[in-house]
Amino acid sequence: MLAPGKSTHKFSSWLKKSKCLLRIVALAVIISACQPSPVTSTPLPFFPTHTLAPQVSATVTLPAGPTTVTSLITQTDSSPTLAPTSAPTIIPDPMQFIYPTQGIVPVFEWRPPLYPTPWAPTLYDHFYFASPIAANEINTPVADYRYGGVFFQDVVHTGVDIPAPRGTPILAAGAGTVVWAGYGIYQGGYDPKDPYGLAVSIQHDFGYQNQLLYTIYGHMSEVNVVEGQHVETGDQLGLVGETGTVTGPHLHFEVRLGENSFFTTRNPELWLVPPIGWGVVAGRVMDTGGRLINNQQIIITDPNSEQNWLAWSYGKTSVNSDKYYQENLVIGDIPAGTYLLRAAFWGVYFSASIEVRAGMVNYFTFRGYSGFSIETPPAPGADFTPSPLETPIP
Repeated sequence: MLAPGKSTHKFSSWLKKSKCLLRIVALAVIISACQPSPVTSTPLPFFPTHTLAPQVSATVTLPAGPTTVTSLITQTDSSPTLAPTSAPTIIPDPMQFIYPTQGIVPVFEWRPPLYPTPWAPTLYDHFYFASPIAANEINTPVADYRYGGVFFQDVVHTGVDIPAPRGTPILAAGAGTVVWAGYGIYQGGYDPKDPYGLAVSIQHDFGYQNQLLYTIYGHMSEVNVVEGQHVETGDQLGLVGETGTVTGPHLHFEVRLGENSFFTTRNPELWLVPPIGWGVVAGRVMDTGGRLINNQQIIITDPNSEQNWLAWSYGKTSVNSDKYYQENLVIGDIPAGTYLLRAAFWGVYFSASIEVRAGMVNYFTFRGYSGFSIETPPAPGADFTPSPLETPIP
């Protein structure tokens, strides 16, 4: 038995070690709590257990044609040397940028060439832009973070991410004039910490419904053009990188209509021309009362190969629907054929057959317990002035 003095000293030493251990555990808990939680989703079973929607299909055959892509290499510089000639006032940051880890991208053994641009199979379509990544690379947008996708605290994606190795050439999606080249495109003033990183913006020679069109190319490793330079479709703008706020090398691509603003974007998958023989699926996803649903998963399944294409309806802020389609979900680059649309709404599985027509936007609506409907939107009102391609009024 230890003397009282020694016992007290030993207890005091044990207490100090315990307090130290508690501080370490508490610090670890705080650090882990600051990390964003990963986005997870539970896919539907391949064959739905409850089918309430009708089976609808239609077919259309369209002509096809090739597209020729050229490139132009200018002086390169991987350091942030390009700054705007004027220094506009920096606007307050309206939201925080947080980007998720990119998911696995489906790999196709063969990818057909693109339809020629502009490609407008109906009065209401506007496939004006070629892919900014050449077809010899995987140039399909990341499936789990499409336009309107949400990641962590309602941060909504205003473009599409195209994964490609660092150093892959980035090509102009259409002819126009470079109006931004360097850091700071989000804030509108030179900022090496800009979330877009090194970026290029093009004001195009053509517009839509008398409005200007812009495309944005973000996260470059280097920029090969300068402000004021005119480029043609397929000219090289720079190289894929991971500058700005990213989790890996990729191209962030946006389409903006009317103004060159973060808040005027449209879904690029309704503007990028699809590969020959492939189509696009767009939908308006609502609850039973006709109100738009945010973050509702829709699955398109090939019943033969059991391959799935996934998308979620748009988040609440920062994105805009097409004036005609009024969509809140788009899945591009789907080979023509018959597919199964699937959704789970409050514990009930719904499905419907949809025929994906080549070179077309294939439209559906989902309305809660009423399920799917495969019908094109009605003709727009008198204020709608379709124009396949036009010179905008500045």
